[in-house]
Order: sequence, then structure tokens, then C-alpha cells
Amino acid sequence: MATCMIGMSGGVDSSVAALRLMEAGYECIGVTMKLYSGSEEGTCCSLSDVEDAKSVCARLGIPHYTLNFTREFERDVMGPFAASYEAGLTPNPCIDCNRHLKFQAMWQRARELGCDFVATGHYARIAAAGDALRLKKAADPEKDQTYVLYFLSQEQLRHTLFPLGELTKAQVREIAAAHGFVNAQKQDSQDICFVPDGDYGAFLERFTGKRYESGDFIDRDGKILGRHRGAVRYTLGQRKGLGVSAETRLYVTAKDMKKNTVTLGSNGELFSSELTADHLTLQGEIPAEGLALRGKIRYRQTEQPCRVFRTGEDLLRVEFDSPQRAVTPGQALVLYDGDTVFGGGTIRESEKPAR
Repeated sequence: MATCMIGMSGGVDSSVAALRLMEAGYECIGVTMKLYSGSEEGTCCSLSDVEDAKSVCARLGIPHYTLNFTREFERDVMGPFAASYEAGLTPNPCIDCNRHLKFQAMWQRARELGCDFVATGHYARIAAAGDALRLKKAADPEKDQTYVLYFLSQEQLRHTLFPLGELTKAQVREIAAAHGFVNAQKQDSQDICFVPDGDYGAFLERFTGKRYESGDFIDRDGKILGRHRGAVRYTLGQRKGLGVSAETRLYVTAKDMKKNTVTLGSNGELFSSELTADHLTLQGEIPAEGLALRGKIRYRQTEQPCRVFRTGEDLLRVEFDSPQRAVTPGQALVLYDGDTVFGGGTIRESEKPAR
């Protein structure tokens, strides 16, 4: 009998994933990863989440353990998050958490305990393609989570299970209710666990011990439009909370961290048709003439037609068929061939809008 360690967040998804694995004949071990000591109720990793995971494991008759990964989480997720914001980027900490904690640190612990697989409640599928494995989109397009899993290697795919890939969220809740799980109707956590109030600037000041100085809002010609509260507090495409009066709506179109300026402009200035990406994970070759795929530059976006060119050992250029809004350095680019993940990387820069 194969043994599987399943990450139990305390939510309904991982709970039903554990149930389905047991029904499929796996010997299961449930684990909850303690990642952030400051977790509040309503975010992941809270005390109630641990209790919910324990309750489900007790109901299923499987062991449950809590793994303390707070040191790794600070080193591999919170630290890079802060450094990225200070560099003017907009990172996705959920991808780093999956990459370094769920599919690296947890898999390492699973191997030490003699497990054959790790599993999570992510909505995604794994399918064979000849001698290789491919990550494929979930059956439920509204819940597909392949965007935050694009980095999985062949080795990781061979030892990973996604039991919910063929289900909808409604079906998952029905299964949980039918089995009396305490979290059957529990709402999904929406916020970053270490920034539950969404105030990234306040988090950065607490984490780094620094104070971020105010500076100038400027237009693209350098004209001063007002004062900002520190460039790290603003993201590309942001409109709300600027505190600048103007006859037309203004958006953040650029940041210069060295000069501590934030450039404001029109919505039209946010569109670009090309980007470059690095830190690549690819599941296929890209010919010299480029490859027609579909690209996604943020989690809640529908992937868009594009052509992809390999321009270096760890560098891609992507040309979209139509301009994309707010292509944000630091975010992930994920490439799809139909419903199969071709790979992805981190957006380095986008084509500058025409003047």
C-alpha cells in the first residue's frame, strides 16, 4: 500500500482530498504546516485551522502532525517578499510558499517518514504524456490553480497527487457535508497570511525595521503631482489610495526605487504587448522561430494568445497578440498549450508604452 503525506490546511479542500486518497487505497498521514507565528483567524495557519485539520483526521482515523516550518517560511517566503518590494517588484508569495514549503520542505519530511507521495487540496491534474508527466488545468475552470504550481519538476510531479482535479468546489463541499466534516462550509482564506490587513507597507516596516520615506508622485514628463507615502506601498496599475486630485483618473504606471518616485498616468499607459521573463521552468523546447502558446500574467486572468521566443539560457521574450494591462515585474508568467502547462517564469520587464 502506497503512503501519502497530505498537507492539511484546515480547509474543506485538503480535507476532502484526504478522504478521496483513503477511498483510493492510500495510507495517509495528515500534516499541518505552521508557517507564520502571527497568523490571525480568517487567514491560513491559524490555531482554528490546526484544530479543524485535527478534527477531520480524527474522523478519518488517520494520524495528524503539525510541522514547524516558521524558520523556512521567513527565509524562503517573507524575506524574498520584502526584498522584492524594496526592489520595486510585486511578488507572489503563494508561489514561493508552494515551491519551497509544500513541494520541497514537506516532501523532504515525507521521504524521511517513508512516504511515497505528497498531496494537497489544489485544483489541478497530472497526466502522462509518453514517458513524461504534465501538469494540466483542473476540470473546474473557476477553481484551477495551475498558475501557482507551474514550477513543478518532473521529479516532483512523479511524487505528487491532486485528488480534487476532477471536482468542482460545489462537489467538494457536498462530499464534506455528507461526511460530517466541521469545515464543510468554511470560507476560503483570501489574504496573504502575514499581511492579513492588506497593508504591505506596514508589514515591510515591521519586518525590516526600516521607515520608508515619502517622495514625489510625478507624471511621465517629470512634473510633480503630489507626495506619496513611500514607493514600496504602491503597485503597478493601482488607482485607489493615491490621494492626488486630477481631472482624469490616474494610475501607477512606474516606480523608481532609487529616486523614490512613483509615476502616475492614464489607464492607456499601462498596456504593453511584450515582456521578458526569467527563472524559468519549461516542459518542452522552444524553436528558433518561436512557439505559439497562451500566456497568463496574473492569477485571475484568462490566458491570452502569444508567441514565445527563447532569448537566453534562462530568458524568454513573449509577444502577445493584443496588448496586456499592467504587466507587472515580479509576478509569474505561466504558459499553456491547451489545458497543459508548458511552463513559466518570473516577469522581468515589459515593453515600455509608446509616448
